[in-house]
Amino acid sequence: MTAPFVLVEGVAKSWNGQLGVEGVSLSIPRGAFVALLGPSGCGKSTTLRLLSGLELPDAGRISIDGRDVTTAAPSERNLSMVFQSYALFPHLSVAENVVFGLKVRRVPRAERAEKLRRALEITGLLGYEARKPGELSGGQRQRVALARAIVAGQPLCLMDEPLSNLDAKLRASVRKDIKKLQVDLGITVVYVTHDQTEAMSMADMVVLMKDGHIQQTGAPEDLYYRPANTFVAEFVGAPPMALIDAAVLPGFGRAERIGLRAENVVLADPGQGRLTCRVSECEFLGSETFIGLSHPAATGLTVSLPGLRHIPAGQELEIGFRDEDLHFFDAEGRRIGSTENADAE
Repeated sequence: MTAPFVLVEGVAKSWNGQLGVEGVSLSIPRGAFVALLGPSGCGKSTTLRLLSGLELPDAGRISIDGRDVTTAAPSERNLSMVFQSYALFPHLSVAENVVFGLKVRRVPRAERAEKLRRALEITGLLGYEARKPGELSGGQRQRVALARAIVAGQPLCLMDEPLSNLDAKLRASVRKDIKKLQVDLGITVVYVTHDQTEAMSMADMVVLMKDGHIQQTGAPEDLYYRPANTFVAEFVGAPPMALIDAAVLPGFGRAERIGLRAENVVLADPGQGRLTCRVSECEFLGSETFIGLSHPAATGLTVSLPGLRHIPAGQELEIGFRDEDLHFFDAEGRRIGSTENADAE
């Protein structure tokens, strides 16, 4: 079995009794794209800072490429970082910003020039060498930050919400750039985001956090189709998974709450549905319309219908769904399995 490239074992960090993270353990293979996902204050940026050496853990161990770096300085960890704020020098040109770290490390001029040319070519910035950051768009500035990480030539790149300052269209474009760069360069990326679309579309492995603890680690499809608990179920997916009190759908063992995705809900003929709901809202998204539904024993019920549909708020609808599309959770919110084993687990 191949040893992990990055290994985090039982790491904890707090400040004046205020919890940052606790019991964080990760095993990251070489060349993986890992997204640390979660709401504000969940500990994802703290985890990244611990990986980078900007913070030192109170407990636990961190190793990179087989070397214990738990107490090592950032400069000793063979990594590069891309920040939300770009962190560019406003008085330096694009070229000077990109090669600044190489000059500090006294890399020969010819080698600097070659690395600069390649990085600018990869990031689509050839021809912008003489411009200052103030003359660039937000997307171009972020590409300069990416080019600086590329020239560093480190096998591990840490990214802290690098796209949050960009508008939605630009985010989608730069997202593709980052993923392509990671694949082309074969580097390992750990990427912090609160945006599940970024995490689900870019990452091979998603680490979802809440209140300083990891809730679930796995491929994006694992978190979507097999959420470990109700927090994961409601956080991952747009719209999020609906949760229904099991009392209104008897016959599912010791399940306390039952989860249901919008794409698995269908409208039923009167008298043929499994739940009767009221329409609360309609959200038209072009190719489909999400119909929000209210029910006293459910939260987040939504049905997805193709194209433009408008159903007046307050209208009663009956919905149907298959047992095999349901998800089951116990009284603590933990997943307890499918219909076949809900009774046995």
